[in-house]
Amino acid sequence: MLDKNGIAKRIAQEVQNGFYVNLGIGIPTLVANFVRDDIDVEFQSENGVLGMGPFPFEGEEDADLINAGKQTITTLNGASFFDSATSFSMIRGKHVHLTILGAMEVSENGDIANWKIPGYMVKGMGGAMDLVASAENIIVAMMHTNKKGESKLLKRCTLPLTGVGCVKKIVTNLAVLAVTNDGFKLLERAPGISVETIQHATEGHLTVEGVVPEMVL
Repeated sequence: MLDKNGIAKRIAQEVQNGFYVNLGIGIPTLVANFVRDDIDVEFQSENGVLGMGPFPFEGEEDADLINAGKQTITTLNGASFFDSATSFSMIRGKHVHLTILGAMEVSENGDIANWKIPGYMVKGMGGAMDLVASAENIIVAMMHTNKKGESKLLKRCTLPLTGVGCVKKIVTNLAVLAVTNDGFKLLERAPGISVETIQHATEGHLTVEGVVPEMVL
């Protein structure tokens, strides 16, 4: 199965030339490290950065350059910085071509829960609410099961929702899945992972058609 970098590497294949891409907190922030060098992409963070680069090497961090998750970042030539009003105008105005988010749960109809676990203190939903309400192309990066081995791809989310029916594709440590009108559809398997393993780890309705290829990383 894939680790977090493997998930990010597979999602990087979804990024196309000329895209403006928003990277959510967690695994999505790693995607910038794996995008092909021959395509032109602008990574946006809702705290007001356009033109993020890969993570800095240890010792080269600049504490003034951070993403929405307060991680230190690098910027590419031509990067720009702006206030939150401008940043969320980009998001709400649908000027972001691809949004990549982490999630704690996703339902078979594309609902996403990624901001709160009951009983745990959180500062708020942050920019996730605007992203899921405005983005037309959302890919989720997540682990297929929780630490107890229970599925995080569900018939219905059990945690407070961030957005309803908004997720288009999911990349986990086990598989690539699309969200369809009939639930999850298995598109690719992680190297060495069987279809049966994925079926066992998926609570929501899962459609499997023909021979499912392994991911090419």
